Amino acid sequence: MAAEVKVPRLGQGMDAGTVVKWLKAEGDPVEKGEPLYELDTDKVTQEVEAEAAGVLLKIAVPEGEVPVGATIAFIGEEGESVPEISAPAEISSGNGRAEVVGQSEPEREPESQAPEEAEPRREGERIKASPLARRIARERGIDLASITGTGPEGRIIAEDLDRVAARPAPGPVPAGEVESVPLTSVRRTIARRLTEAWQVPAFQLQVSADMERANALVAGARQLQPEVKVSVTDLLTKVCASALRRHPEVNVSFTGEALLRHPSANVGIAVAAPQGLVVPVVRGAERLTLAEIASARAELVGRARDGKLRAEDIDGGTFTISNLGMFGVEEFIAVLNPPQAAILAVGATEDRPVAREGELVVRPTMTMTLTVDHRAVDGAPAAEFLRTVKTMLEEPGLAL
Repeated sequence: MAAEVKVPRLGQGMDAGTVVKWLKAEGDPVEKGEPLYELDTDKVTQEVEAEAAGVLLKIAVPEGEVPVGATIAFIGEEGESVPEISAPAEISSGNGRAEVVGQSEPEREPESQAPEEAEPRREGERIKASPLARRIARERGIDLASITGTGPEGRIIAEDLDRVAARPAPGPVPAGEVESVPLTSVRRTIARRLTEAWQVPAFQLQVSADMERANALVAGARQLQPEVKVSVTDLLTKVCASALRRHPEVNVSFTGEALLRHPSANVGIAVAAPQGLVVPVVRGAERLTLAEIASARAELVGRARDGKLRAEDIDGGTFTISNLGMFGVEEFIAVLNPPQAAILAVGATEDRPVAREGELVVRPTMTMTLTVDHRAVDGAPAAEFLRTVKTMLEEPGLAL
């Protein structure tokens, strides 16, 4: 019997996805685990792998929005019959962007050209929008909060954004006048999450580390493997992962009901992407070599800046590093990334005078500020963790 290809759930809260394009055509052989099609969600666009081997017998949904769990294709033996399936719940319509699967719908009464008036959205209410609409809004820089949805229950669909695009563009802003730039959906999400984080009872701890040996290690790694391009951030990732394994009480998440103590250090790295701040995750960093971390980091940052992060790239982080040293920032306080219990803010390495054995010497010094969720971690274990990070940076061989 032919195997059904169903839309998977790629993250919490996902109820629908948009089939962007198929990587195989009908009649093509398919191997299990081979990329089959591209699926767009609220957060990412990613390739979905085939869960069965055989021949792609039928593509029921060439493209468009479909609910999670809907059947969009069949894989089986060549010549095998394909069963009839019922159409999934409607997500959007028009312009060929969403197609129903299987049976044709009965004829409907012609609809009015003018969209129905929707109830005004209450302040703070979650914006209902299809994944395709969210993607188009991101690409065009359209604020979804300014759009009135005409889909089911006021849901914003792609056609609503087409109507906005058809409106005349505003003229240039006269010199000297204030320009109002609408918030994009990504910026609104960042604002909401950071506001939630600011309500967490947090405290900060700060230390400065002598980076002479750490810089020498990074320079040596670059000479040994110039194609990998190891950075200070890669060394910080390795050091923090090793310190988290030594201090598991910091490698936790706060849920309100329990502290989740994680068995591995999944270190998130804050990246300034064109669409806004994202935090891709280097998984199991304590088990990786410095070169492996550098390769993983380069790939994740590249996908982040190209807007091609997958759901698994940003989920599951247990600790975050935010490094603004490349901008010359000496020190700063980073905002927590809930439900993680801690985040490390890293400043620039600069030559500073320090006392060594009664003499004044100049050393490359870097300041780090640890922000901690006091609900999950107390001051003493947090201080011990930060001391370990400092020690490993000054003696990096301890972390390798």
